[in-house]
Amino acid sequence: MIDTKKIREDFPILSRKVNGKTLVYLDNAATTQKPRQVIDAISDYYSMHNANVHRGVHQLSQEASEIYEEAHKKAGKFLNAKNPIEETIFVRNATEAMNLIAYGWAMHELKSGDEIISTVMEHHANIVPWQFAREKGIVVKFADITEDGRLDIEDLKEKITGKTKLVTCVHASNVVGTINDVKEIGKIAHENDALFSVDASQSVPHMPVDVRKIDSDFLVFSGHKMMAPMGTGALIAKKDILEKMHPFLGGGDMIREVKLEQSRWNDLPWKFEAGTPDVGGAAGFSAAIDYLNKLGMDNLRKHEKELLKYGLDKFSGLGGVDIYGPTDPEIRGGVITFNLKGIHPHDVAGILDSEYGVAIRSGQHCAQPLTERLGQNATCRASFYIYNTKEEIDVLMEGIKKVKQIFRK
Repeated sequence: MIDTKKIREDFPILSRKVNGKTLVYLDNAATTQKPRQVIDAISDYYSMHNANVHRGVHQLSQEASEIYEEAHKKAGKFLNAKNPIEETIFVRNATEAMNLIAYGWAMHELKSGDEIISTVMEHHANIVPWQFAREKGIVVKFADITEDGRLDIEDLKEKITGKTKLVTCVHASNVVGTINDVKEIGKIAHENDALFSVDASQSVPHMPVDVRKIDSDFLVFSGHKMMAPMGTGALIAKKDILEKMHPFLGGGDMIREVKLEQSRWNDLPWKFEAGTPDVGGAAGFSAAIDYLNKLGMDNLRKHEKELLKYGLDKFSGLGGVDIYGPTDPEIRGGVITFNLKGIHPHDVAGILDSEYGVAIRSGQHCAQPLTERLGQNATCRASFYIYNTKEEIDVLMEGIKKVKQIFRK
């Protein structure tokens, strides 16, 4: 079981004051806070091991290379990749990973008239790269959602044709919280001879995720949403697909041999990692995975479901509040997106911050099509993680009541 009180001691930022109040951080879907273990791992790398990787025979370079390669191995094993190092490509974030798929695979393998199916519930990272593919004549379609915020599987099936080459969807929505049955969606894609890509940015940090059970061809996630440093993340893809793909960027370290006329590419995964990498970030990424493994992802998921149930119950007792997404915690991540009738989300977030030290997100959450599909211009979002407590949700509720009083709603 998770000892939240003990865990909170690992996060220095949670003890700081915001506007005279103890910070209540409920913006974890945007980014998570970092424990001392991650901060110390970054500091230790720069203090004791800093050197460039794969380019030196001296000891520091060897140590840096070992740290960097071990981080790949840990990330791959964390997702149960068949070949943990070769199938794990480090990127700056899930957005870069999606662009890697778009430019390294779609732009080369697909032709005019071929189709990509995404959904309206996606983060912009899983929409915009495919819009670029339209320049090549590739058709991009978007499956709809149901009124309670679930993916409309029947609509997805109807949009798939013999020309569909890729189905791509989010595992857990960063807005409505819906946890999609990606194993079933992947099966549908493969039955139609299409590849399957998963944006797991909101699932990998919060629940057990197994790429082999899902049978995804591509799966992307960001490190900063799982306590790792910003600027870290990974693409986990099947080895046979990666071997056929073109590099996204060209330059140092991604090559085996360079001639003035042409070059030969390096082995996996380095073929897709051009230039000097963020080794310090990889050290922090590695430490974050260690931290999560020690906690146990099943325990983390159970903790968040308890917070979600508690939060939804508290919200149900408030009048004048709209909640978006499914109400069943079994198919919803630790995200509560809401609006107070007649009050702009930015006003809600501003008062919560200034009066109570509560950090929530307000706006479109990098998911404008989904926000508009919900019939809104913007929404408020409270999102939980391992260090959040029911007492913090109580503070959020107190703040919301204050907002309603101010606006007499």
